[in-house]
Parts: sequence; C-alpha cells; structure tokens
Amino acid sequence: MLCIKNGTLHTAVGPEAKIRVFAADILIEDDKIRRIGPELAVPEGCQVIDAAGLQIYPGFVDAHCHVGLDGTAIGYEGKDYNEYNDPVTPQLRAQDGINPMDPSLMEAARAGVTCIGTGPGSSNPIGGTFIAMKTVGKRVDDMIVKAPVAMKCAFGENPKRCYREHGVSSRMTNAALIREALSKALMYQQKKEAAGDDISKQPAYDMKCEALLPVLKHQIPLKAHAHQANDLFTALRIAREFGLDITLEHVTEGHLIAEELREENVPLAVGPTLGTATKFELQHKTWATPGILANAGCSVSIITDAPVIPIQYLPLCAGMARKAGMSDDDALAAVTINPARHLGIADRVGSLEEGKDADLILTGSDPFSVETQIRAVYINGQEVKDRVGGGD
Repeated sequence: MLCIKNGTLHTAVGPEAKIRVFAADILIEDDKIRRIGPELAVPEGCQVIDAAGLQIYPGFVDAHCHVGLDGTAIGYEGKDYNEYNDPVTPQLRAQDGINPMDPSLMEAARAGVTCIGTGPGSSNPIGGTFIAMKTVGKRVDDMIVKAPVAMKCAFGENPKRCYREHGVSSRMTNAALIREALSKALMYQQKKEAAGDDISKQPAYDMKCEALLPVLKHQIPLKAHAHQANDLFTALRIAREFGLDITLEHVTEGHLIAEELREENVPLAVGPTLGTATKFELQHKTWATPGILANAGCSVSIITDAPVIPIQYLPLCAGMARKAGMSDDDALAAVTINPARHLGIADRVGSLEEGKDADLILTGSDPFSVETQIRAVYINGQEVKDRVGGGD
C-alpha cells in the first residue's frame, strides 16, 4: 500500500478546468487508485511519499505506435510489424510478435508513457489487430490491458508502395480489397448465423473472415491509417457502407476538413508530426492540426507512431501542439484521457480517478516543457526504477 501526499493533481477529467487541478493525497492499493482526497488517513504499514511541491499527472497514453514490433533493433530480424507476403491479413495479432524486451518500452516508461496502443504497420490494406498494453513487463500476456482493441487498415501511399508489384498500385484497388474482405466476412457471418447449431451447415472455417467478425459485430473498430483528406473520406465511406465503428489515424490534413470531421464524430489520432514531410501525402503537415481539430470539437489524441518518432517524445509532441495553439487542457487530454477512450480502455487508464490503474507521473513542473525532468513514474502502483533521475 502506498500513499502519495500533498501533491498537486492534474486529473485530466472534469467539466471545468478549475476542478481538474487541486491539491490532494492519493492512496494506492493492489495496483489501483483507491482514494483521492485532502489529508487522507494513512493506514498502518502504508508507505508514504511526500509530494509537496510536485505535480502529479496520469500516465501518458499513446494510441498508435508499433513499439515491441518495430523498436530499436536494426535489420530484418528486429522488424515484425508488416507482413509483405499477403496484402490482406486480418488474422494477424500484435501480441504474437511483440518483444517485451524491446528497449523502446523502457524508454517509454521512463518518459511517463505508461500505456500504448501497438500493432501492425501500414503496408497492408488490412494488417491485423492492435492491442493496448503497459510499457513494463517480461511477458506480453501480463502487460495487456485489452486485446484486441482495433483492426488495422490502411489507405494512401503505403499499401501502394509496398504492394505495387503485387496487385495494389492505386487507391481504388486498395479500397476494393478492403471492401472485398469485409463483404466476404459479412457473407460468412450470415451463413454461420443461418446454420445455427447445425455443424453440418456451417461454412468452411475461414481464419480471415473469423478475424473480421468482431469488426462487423461492433466489438472493435477499424483503425484506419489515412493522411490525406480524400483518404480520410474513403475510410469513412467504407465504414458507413458496412455500418462499422472507425477511428482515424494520422489525420495529417485534418485541419483542412475540421468541420467535416466534427460532424463525423469519430476519434482522431494525430501524428506523427515531429520531422519532415518524407512523402507526398505529408505536404500539409503542421503542428497546428491537433489544436484546430480540438477547437472544432473533435476528440483528438496526439501520437508518435513510434518508432517514426521515438516514443519518449510523446510529451514533447504535446508541448509542440500547445505552442502551435492547442490549449493546455486539450494538450493534456490528447495524451491521457482521449487516447484511453480512443483505445476503449478509459475505464482503466487516462485520468487520476478512484478505481483506475495506479499509473501516474510526478514532476516538478510542466511535463510538456523540454526543461522538465520526471521525478518518478508509477505503473500499476509500482515505481519504474530504471528511469532518468535528477531534478528540474
């Protein structure tokens, strides 16, 4: 049992900013936040940490990366995030390729990134399922918060580039392959439902169709990689045709269609923005995008797409978005509660609330400033020991 006393809490939730920040104690027991309040009584035998003068934040959440599948390892053996032998692979599962010993995970934890959404890359029109997981542990099964959280699909340049010699050389073909896979899965579902308990009438087992059934049943959304405005609209068009839930990932040109995206009312994961425009569809990339979308009323998460941006720079990305016009509250929400909601795990992480996982960060000042050093990081109530030390 642990009691952190006298800190200034930034809860990341609440109807008004004034109730998001207040002085209080946090009582942690069995990896959960049990109580939050002023001057809490300390149970006998409880470890006490005096956080006077420190700021306490929820652990940061990155809704879209490939850490564990494509980390710091160099060469073919370190890359497990894309399957290049088949463009349509919904049956692939992130947890079967993740390496918990990837140094990027500890780099994330040191920086206060305590939970991530990670999974297949964007070479495939349909790539497989993402999971949500903590950034410390030895065995991926013990690190998972939720699996699966989404089915990855991709639009635009990446599938065209990766499969141009193998049947995908245009956006039209890419969209057609996604529609074909969803149509087959829908027919497969209908046959299974019509057969009922009569095994003799069940369709032949199809692993790809089985993998897409949770999407058709609204158990998980499509997680659509799309940078350009036209690709964002194509992703939405397909989702509406099949009546599916969807999240939009990258959204580089989102600021150009902010009102349309607000009307669509789907979660948006914006980034990676740190770096140059390395391909045509990134020509309108700007740090202003997250703030413009948030101001329009959209639900915005800021992402690193790590290793595209090293995952430890997620707080820096929030700071850069804030510098470009995003409000303090929206910037904090974009790396805490919004990505938690984006991944469907807001009941566990993303804010400082009683009953949630004890994932939190202690700093001496603003965590989005390059001058700030993190004093301590807790994941599931346990301090991350391998961390960068020092004061602010």
